[in-house]
Amino acid sequence: MKLDRDAVIWSAPERERSGRPLIVLLHGYASHEGDLFQLSPRLPLEPVIASVRAPIAENGGWAWFSFADRGVADPPAGEVDAAASTLLDWLDGLEFASVSLLGFSQGAAVALQAMRSRPALFRSVVALSGFVAAGIAAGDAELASLKPPVFWGRGTLDRIISAEAIVRTQAWLPGHSDATIRIYENLAHSVSTDELTDVTTFLKIHE
Repeated sequence: MKLDRDAVIWSAPERERSGRPLIVLLHGYASHEGDLFQLSPRLPLEPVIASVRAPIAENGGWAWFSFADRGVADPPAGEVDAAASTLLDWLDGLEFASVSLLGFSQGAAVALQAMRSRPALFRSVVALSGFVAAGIAAGDAELASLKPPVFWGRGTLDRIISAEAIVRTQAWLPGHSDATIRIYENLAHSVSTDELTDVTTFLKIHE
């Protein structure tokens, strides 16, 4: 699998990207690169924003791994690893002062898995309405030492992410990251204004 480089939406032209931090946006299941890019005006101004399209066409949109025959929060580890590798391959062709990831739902799982694959690469990770994949990843021991900043936000009315996945993520984050965990009352599987404000504050602190 490869990311479609022509589908990436950038917040700045190439001539204005050199030497700046990068924030990569990873959309959720059956969505597209234009979805999270709508949040970019609310994000910090100094970093360049790049919103990428997941590589698998499914259910009228794009997916990082298939949900066709399984529960949302129970993907095979190999498929999450493959999605993270696809993202990392794309990042390897770029040069920025630092790299942070912001993923929603399925994109959040891929963001966390990319961090687990290459712990020292990322300045910070934001995981919204998402989860960490099951199992042990190659970089987990290194993460336990580095503990990079991770923001995990979810809503009390989210019926998409299973209780099992939430419990797994709650247990995993404190030992592998400097975790900021926020739970938003009456928020479903979405991003609220309050959450976005908290995310922006988090990213500014860790630019």
